[in-house]
Amino acid sequence: MPYLEETYDIVVVGAGHAGCEAALACARLGLETIVFTVSVDSIALMPCNPNVGGSSKGHLVRELDALGGEMGKNIDKTFIQSKMLNESKGPAVHSLRAQADKQEYSRQMRKTMENTEHLTIRQAEGSELIVEDGQIKGVKTFSGAIYHAKAVVLCTGTYLRARCIYGDVSNPTGPNGLQAATHLTDSLIANGIEMFRFKTGTPARADKRSIDFSKMEEQKGDEKIVPFSFTNTPEELEREQISCWLTYTNEETHKIIRDNIDRSPIYSGNIKGTGPRYCPSIEDKVVRFADKERHQLFLEPESKYYDDIYIQGFSTSMPRTIQEQMVHSLPGLEQAKILRYAYAIEYDAIYPTQIKPSLETKVLNNLFTAGQINGTSGYEEAACQGLMAGINAGLKLEGKEPLILKRNEAYIGVLIDDLVTKGTKEPYRMLTSRAEYRLLLRHDNSDLRLREYGHKVGLINGDKYEKFLEKKNNIEKLKEELKEIKVTVDQEKRRVTTTVYDYLKTPNIKLDEIIKNFNLNLNYPQDVVEEVEIQIKYDGYIKKVCREADKMLKQEEKQIPIDIDYDKIPNLASEARQKLKEVKPLTIAQAIRISGVNPADISILLVYLRKYYNE
Repeated sequence: MPYLEETYDIVVVGAGHAGCEAALACARLGLETIVFTVSVDSIALMPCNPNVGGSSKGHLVRELDALGGEMGKNIDKTFIQSKMLNESKGPAVHSLRAQADKQEYSRQMRKTMENTEHLTIRQAEGSELIVEDGQIKGVKTFSGAIYHAKAVVLCTGTYLRARCIYGDVSNPTGPNGLQAATHLTDSLIANGIEMFRFKTGTPARADKRSIDFSKMEEQKGDEKIVPFSFTNTPEELEREQISCWLTYTNEETHKIIRDNIDRSPIYSGNIKGTGPRYCPSIEDKVVRFADKERHQLFLEPESKYYDDIYIQGFSTSMPRTIQEQMVHSLPGLEQAKILRYAYAIEYDAIYPTQIKPSLETKVLNNLFTAGQINGTSGYEEAACQGLMAGINAGLKLEGKEPLILKRNEAYIGVLIDDLVTKGTKEPYRMLTSRAEYRLLLRHDNSDLRLREYGHKVGLINGDKYEKFLEKKNNIEKLKEELKEIKVTVDQEKRRVTTTVYDYLKTPNIKLDEIIKNFNLNLNYPQDVVEEVEIQIKYDGYIKKVCREADKMLKQEEKQIPIDIDYDKIPNLASEARQKLKEVKPLTIAQAIRISGVNPADISILLVYLRKYYNE
């Protein structure tokens, strides 16, 4: 009996956060799209932390929403607590974070996908790439079914040859005990793609009813809700929020860990994959930071429907008997019942220098990759890659140039450029410190930076785009009005008359207060008022950063020919030659950012380009 054969424009393998965004983007662009998942119940699954956003990650979600992605809308529908982080600091590091109802988040995303035209969901394991002459032609599933396609997007998460580990136990499964994808790695390697092993982990979950919260510090959500999605208003999202709780490890906890460190698979050698530096296991923290008397832990509800409490910051792969001792040593958790034990998970990923800035692989035409297969960690990093891969797969099929965001335009641009230019030796996590132009990349102006791109590619249309244009217009109108309105104020022990525009540059003066104190008749939405205030207050700093970005853009304009032979360039350092051949930078700016390529190598490259390419 012949195997099933179907034809689509695009196949997406995996329906985690990257796969959902990739599939939705392709389908919304009118492309017939099918997405494979090992289980339809795992669509947009949150196998680890129950939150979206956080420092720098909140920026990614806002940027994704500005471009037309779904994550921001979905967390707005399903959060159980919302909090703006770093409000006491400058606007460049303000970052939104929301606790998700895991069950509801997955349910709502699945509902959105099931109601999207041109999108088919199929429970199946993509096991083999169909390739002809270096061109992707589709995917074969483990059952033997063949799905022909013009492009394929791989969003395999942590499922490739996954194994979950705790103590001496090693279980060949994906997260949450789901089926691992055990065959696709062989197909990738057979087609010339290099792979490596990474590791991540998750903490235990405790029963809420067995916890003594009186020994902990309550962490409430913000009274004023800031939406992730630009399509929502704060008033629409008002709801009762659920508290989180803060506790700490102590000397007893650390002693239990130190006494049993040889039973940790990280230290026994049972785990071979490289783990995340910025989200280490608790045993790693105790060993690496031996001088610290305690580490803070946040107890976070996973859902309003059940009693699982996530112990944020307590990731471990210790044996279960040791986990019991560790958890019971914590204040408030002395009698806690563990519902789910912690584990580490190892999985395959590809060397990200094998992908282009469009997220298309260099080895196979029309094969795109997104998310943890590219070496990243985190739902947000995965989602924004999925969106970009979906957009660029669609643009490729239409014969259009890819959408490549620059480092001064988006955190998404920083993330992808870091991956494809520098690669990564550990699970990559987005940090504000990675963005050299972070004053330009604030969470508040994500739509002003990126909404036009979303409109251009076809994901932001109708009322969404009209609302954006109205906001842009209101911002300019308000700024001009503030230049005309004059007020008399006390400055440096004397009365002076100045414009509101100039007065607003005074430290600790808020535009809301000026409007109220001087009874100004200015009727603008709050997001417009806040944006204008930031633009005026930080005008000097913003202009300085823009000048620095302009210098970088000039280097971006200096193209490097695709056919350049680095072996023919005399006097290049051997490491630089090797890295340039590996990364194949498209511009001088990208070449400068490659680890191991020094200024002297760039000078030699520029001389060679001028001589042989008239660059």
